[in-house]
Amino acid sequence: MLENRDLLGDPIPENHGKRGRPAHIPTEENRNKIRLLLALDWKDRQIAQALRITATTMRKHYFVELRQRDEALPALKASRLFGLWKAAIGGNVGAMKELGKIIDAHDLKALAADVREPAKPKRKLGKKEQQIEDAGSVTGKFAPPPAPMRMQ
Repeated sequence: MLENRDLLGDPIPENHGKRGRPAHIPTEENRNKIRLLLALDWKDRQIAQALRITATTMRKHYFVELRQRDEALPALKASRLFGLWKAAIGGNVGAMKELGKIIDAHDLKALAADVREPAKPKRKLGKKEQQIEDAGSVTGKFAPPPAPMRMQ
């Protein structure tokens, strides 16, 4: 069944042209717009203005999407990565390169976090703790023999 749409592509409500304000019809496209704008930290009022509805109407029809505000950005990033991965698996060289860049940037970020981690100051040990630690690191004539070499 073809749905009537206005010049902007929005569905035309059943009571269009009749008395009273036409009811808002939530669409999957509007749901996706809200998810995207939430991921970009838009305020509810701004999102409602972009959809040309009131904030109250938006909260009434799209409350599920609005509750997922914290998960919107990770979900957007994940879907982007998944799309890149699918394209790369399909043989798209540009997607392979872009995915490689993202993976390399992630690896560098993880490495930088490891390097930035300051060395924790060693806690001063008591006499007994120091003796136990020293006993584990015996060198010289009293050191335990090294493990035997493996045969390959």
